[in-house]
Formats: sequence, structure tokens, C-alpha cells
Amino acid sequence: MERALDIQANLSSEFPSMIKYMLPSHVTGGFWLGLPKHFCLNHLPKEDRMMVLEDEEGKEFQVKYLVEKIGLSGGWRGFSIAHKLLEGDVCVFHLVRPSKFKVYIVRKKCSDEVDVALGLLKLESSTQLVDNGKELKICEISVGKTEDRNAPILYSSNIEPTVDQSKNNRVDLGSEVSDGVRLSDSIVNFREVKSFEDFNILVNGLVIDSEFSKYLQMKYYELCCNQNSFLHAHLLEGLNCKLVAGVIAETINIADAIRAAKLTTPHDSFLTWDKTLRSFEGLGMKVGFLRARLDKLMNLLTKSRRYKEVKLEQANSNEEKLKLEAKLAEVTHTLTKLDREIRLFKQEKADDLEALFREVANGPW
Repeated sequence: MERALDIQANLSSEFPSMIKYMLPSHVTGGFWLGLPKHFCLNHLPKEDRMMVLEDEEGKEFQVKYLVEKIGLSGGWRGFSIAHKLLEGDVCVFHLVRPSKFKVYIVRKKCSDEVDVALGLLKLESSTQLVDNGKELKICEISVGKTEDRNAPILYSSNIEPTVDQSKNNRVDLGSEVSDGVRLSDSIVNFREVKSFEDFNILVNGLVIDSEFSKYLQMKYYELCCNQNSFLHAHLLEGLNCKLVAGVIAETINIADAIRAAKLTTPHDSFLTWDKTLRSFEGLGMKVGFLRARLDKLMNLLTKSRRYKEVKLEQANSNEEKLKLEAKLAEVTHTLTKLDREIRLFKQEKADDLEALFREVANGPW
């Protein structure tokens, strides 16, 4: 569901979208797909009609939308079987036309490639990607084998993606040379870098230093020196230079954020950083040392939170103890009073009270 929400968040807000978790009734037996009532009332036709479901590969399926039953009936079975939907899978429906959904499928048993894809989708919000002075639009993304995962494909507005079947279905966005990006004279081993002046960031034989400010270059140089290697040296071949620049920039941002982290930093921030770094690691970026640092910090954060919880529990327990002690003192005082009264009754031979009672009751008027 987290992956589906990430995909939904990166869809065009121009068109409405919804998420459906696949239940047994959706993918077996009756093959009926109920839809959210509020979504149907606000966005779908007011009468029964045929609608189109288009998958990530562009293949279209006709389905019957029933207004009164608020769901999809005829044709949904074919879509479900064709895409081998299982209980636990999640579908993201993007209403790109009044009677057409673009459907993105997130499998219950997903591969690491999906985590990589989602990490890259988030780069759009963390770094500005520019191609020849125009902002790149990240529409869709796909990493890994297309038969393993039906995921969208990342492409820019002016670079057409191609798939090289001989290279494990790798998405090749082509090589680009933009203003400031130049061809490298040679491949440099990091051992040959003696100072910052010798430091260049090479991607696909291109020097992309111009994609970074001097501050980011220096920060990246320090990270590389720390690991004695170019962190991006083993990235997948053929990745778009702008994309690589975004990965490097976000790695620097996360490294800075880790340095600035405090015990008051939200735990969700650590999880987000680790998830993003895990995505980059799947692409071949050397960020294991950052993830190791994050792991130590999260362990310390967990211990700190547990310590605070224990202190709070201790304070609550002490307070409860004081209440119980006060209650015990009250009960003890009550018992003391009762013991005193019982002793008085015994002195008055309280056991003979029944006989005395009868004697008084039957006595002469």
C-alpha cells in the first residue's frame, strides 16, 4: 500500500485517482470490483456504460461500469486474469478520461526494483532536473525486467526512452550533452585524485560538474574521500546524466541531514532516508556506509525513546504506588476502628445479644 500511495502521489493531479486493495472477491469467484462511492459520485458517469482499463503497456480492456451497484462487472474478470492479480495486490486507478482508467499494479510480492523506482520518483521533489534549460517532467518509471513487474517508465519531455532487449530490458534514455556538460578526456581512477581541483564527476564518459554548485561538489568530494572511491562508480550503465545528478544531490542532502539529526528528529525521517538510500543502492550507488550510520542512529533513537518510556512508566508506577499506599493507609485505619468496635462488643457479650433481644421483646409491659 505504501508503494501504491507513492505512485499515486506522483501521478498528475489534473486527473483524479483512487487505490483498490485486491480482496478474494475481486480476483477469484465472482470477479466483482466495488469502487468507492464518493469517487463514483464525483467523477464517474451517472449511467451504466462501458469503460476502458489501460495497463502500463498500453493494452486496453473493456469493462462494464454499473452505477447502482457502484462497481465494475463485465470485463473485469478478463483484466484480472490477464494480469494475474492475486489477493493482496494493489491497483492504482488514474481517471485520465471520463470513461478511461490508467491502471498501475503493485504486487504483494514486489521486487527491490519497485523500491528503486519509488525512490527515484521522489527525486523530482528534492532536486530540480533541467535539460537544455527546461525542467524535466518525471511521468513514469520502470526499473528491472518488465515481465517481473508492471511498473511505469521514467522519461523526460524531450528524450524518448528505448528498451534494449539485449541488456536485461534496461531503460536507456540516451546520452545528452547540455550546456556545461562536456566529454571526458579519459577515465579517472579515484586513486589519481589528489585534491579537489583534480575531482570531476564522470557519467557515461561525460563530466557533469556543471550540474552541481561548488558547495555540492565539495560535499560530494568529501564523501568520496571518506570512502576512497567515487560513490557513483558502479551505477547501472546508461542512466540519464540528469537522473544521476539527482541521485548524487539527494545522497549529499541525506548525508547532511544525518549529520544534523538529533534525538528529536522524527523516526519517520530516518525511515524515509533509509528507504531512499536503499533505492539508490539498488541502482549501484555506494551508500552502504550511510545506511550503516542510519542503522546505528535509529538503534540509539529506539533506546532513547525506550528510556523515556521506561522513565514515564516508572513515574506512573510511583504515582500509582502512592495512591495504593494512601488507600492501604485508609483501609488500615478502617480495620483498626472495626477491631476496636469488635472488642467493645465482646466486652458486652455480644454473643448473648440474641437472648437479650428475646428477653426484652417478651418482657412484661
